[in-house]
Amino acid sequence: MFKIALKSLLNRRLTVALAVLTVALSVLLLVGVERLRTEARNSFANTVSGTDLIVGARTGSVQLLLYSVFRVGNATNNIGWDSYQALSKDPRVAWTIPVSLGDSHHGFAVLGTTTDYFKHLRFGDNQALAFNQGQAFAKTHDAVLGSNVAQRLAYRLGQKITLAHGSGDGALTEHADQPFTIVGILAATGTPIDDTVHVSLDGLTAIHEGWESGSASLLSSSGVLAADENRAVPPPATITAFYVGLKSRTSIFSFQRATNQFKGETLMAIMPGVALSELWALMKIAEQALLVVSAFVMVIGLLGMLTALLTGLNERRREMAILRSVGARAWQIFVLVMGETLLLVSIGIASGIALLYLLIMVCRPILREMYSFNLTINAPTAVEWALIVATLLAGALIGIVPAWRAYRMSLSDGLSQQQ
Repeated sequence: MFKIALKSLLNRRLTVALAVLTVALSVLLLVGVERLRTEARNSFANTVSGTDLIVGARTGSVQLLLYSVFRVGNATNNIGWDSYQALSKDPRVAWTIPVSLGDSHHGFAVLGTTTDYFKHLRFGDNQALAFNQGQAFAKTHDAVLGSNVAQRLAYRLGQKITLAHGSGDGALTEHADQPFTIVGILAATGTPIDDTVHVSLDGLTAIHEGWESGSASLLSSSGVLAADENRAVPPPATITAFYVGLKSRTSIFSFQRATNQFKGETLMAIMPGVALSELWALMKIAEQALLVVSAFVMVIGLLGMLTALLTGLNERRREMAILRSVGARAWQIFVLVMGETLLLVSIGIASGIALLYLLIMVCRPILREMYSFNLTINAPTAVEWALIVATLLAGALIGIVPAWRAYRMSLSDGLSQQQ
């Protein structure tokens, strides 16, 4: 029976190939959407780890997370330097990382911070930042590039770059009088760090001296401020936000409450994990919509395969009749058609999974470079295995229809067909 089934499939190779392709593409979309959803969650969650709280001006927790970590959007207000210093000296605090945003370089975000950024910031599974080349900034006009910035703009150590006033591609006014020297290039992280130009807070403050009105003053545009490289740079008046690492995680809620009730100005402290949960709750509808669309595609694919099987079965009525005439029982015909269906579905599922991993291998470097989105090549997750098994069971249910029809066909019906 196996040889007969194999020869029958080979005789219908075009129809069989189309049925397998339909199932493969359906599985590719169904499992691919689940893989993208899972990897997107992991990518967001791995952007910052080991940070207990993020403190910024009073706003929504999701908005604070987006602009302080993912460089998306802008802060509603800044934090006074005095407030930052007061909170950073709290006895519960182990370390802090101040960050200041607002400038850009060829569309890439510029982040002003201190060397504590490279010491304490963690990503992924509590991984520390590593340098691919060079070292952290030591002078006022030193810059450290994320891996994507250096790769896309073909920068190297020692090269001079100019920052622009304002964020994004719309930033037109450049601080041409005070260029920065590239002293370090970070190793790839698969996070927004790769798309960031890092400078010191002193450097960011220095290039904005004389820009209090929002544009260059005569003093700054004339190059007077840039001429004295050894001048003392005052601390920044404000920063965008700061990350907090506490000595004990048991003090998270007490420090968060103290920050939210801070009397100097209206601030808020958020826990990154909680804010991420809120973000995914907002995106839950979109996730469910994608899964529903994928499920419908799978159903349509299986129905297409059912149509092909029923059409082919009608053409195989004489074949079934001959099998019955040489001694095949009705249940054997049922098992034959059912086995063919399960074989086609299994090949389609295997082909779809193979196509998925092939696409991941091809698209992985592109997504990492263009969007800092890291796709991992892992074995299917429990949810993906559940989707695969559900697809196989659905294929088995679909196969019952043509198998039952073949089972019910009578010998006389097949032999009496007109040529």
